[in-house]
Amino acid sequence: MKNYYRIMLGRKSIYAGECFKGNFIGADFGINIDLAGKLPDNWKNFNHQFIPVYLETHPDKSKVTAGLACGALYTIAKGIQIGEIVLCPNGEGSYMVGEVLDKYSYHPGEILPHRRTVRWFSKTIERAEMSQSLQNSTGSIGTVSNITKFAEEIDRLIAGIAPPTIIATDKTIEDPLAFALEKHLEDFLVQNWRQTELGKKYDIFEEEGDLVGKQYPSDTGPIDILAISKDKKELLVVELKRGIVSDVVVGQVQRYMGYVLEELAEENQTVKGVIIALDEDIRIRRALAVTKNIDFYTYEVSFKLHKK
Repeated sequence: MKNYYRIMLGRKSIYAGECFKGNFIGADFGINIDLAGKLPDNWKNFNHQFIPVYLETHPDKSKVTAGLACGALYTIAKGIQIGEIVLCPNGEGSYMVGEVLDKYSYHPGEILPHRRTVRWFSKTIERAEMSQSLQNSTGSIGTVSNITKFAEEIDRLIAGIAPPTIIATDKTIEDPLAFALEKHLEDFLVQNWRQTELGKKYDIFEEEGDLVGKQYPSDTGPIDILAISKDKKELLVVELKRGIVSDVVVGQVQRYMGYVLEELAEENQTVKGVIIALDEDIRIRRALAVTKNIDFYTYEVSFKLHKK
């Protein structure tokens, strides 16, 4: 299956114009090494090798930041296959769209030296044309975001056809309305984190003012929210149920916690999980009764009308 990616071309898309003129996408991250011949088939193996390299040149950064940087570098250099599609914001409210044409090449001394050649389409996509869900995904923090689940909508936008209002094909989703609502909950939760019960003890991971802990990539999918306790001793994995089958969401949290424990946690750090759902769920309660270090929260949505 052809994959689709949102790629940031420098911080705040500063290099978008040069990438468009030069027909390439690329990354930097301060790793000044030609990666040709150093790109294994598994990105986890790449991270194991290059996280220490990144931390050596960025001693003030955490393993969480290093994992994010190396994962994005690997995706651009090797993970994106020839023929796959990239959407790159141009910094002016539109997305350049292109097809990746060749394998990795290294351009030392130039901007974004770890590069892939791209054939840019004449069609750009306006952010305002996108569904709210696609806007959220393409606007996520980080250099790389996999947006393949929106392939049908993206293809329609490239062709100049307005997308349908609701697209739901994931068999693990048992309640599409809850799924749509809880995507907005994620944004609301992130924006109002400090006012929540969780925000009293934990902070969402930030890097230079960007919330890199939102949709943090792992080897089994993106973590909704990755946070750290204020005393830096505990990492927190937060997953929204999103109308997903209960057994699936419990398994997701456990897999994400395992990834964080094995790949990101420092020697003195523990890992905890949280599931947030719209309603009480006896199936989740039963599953968590024999599971340690995962809490379950429900939330309420309300609004008022005020006559003027």
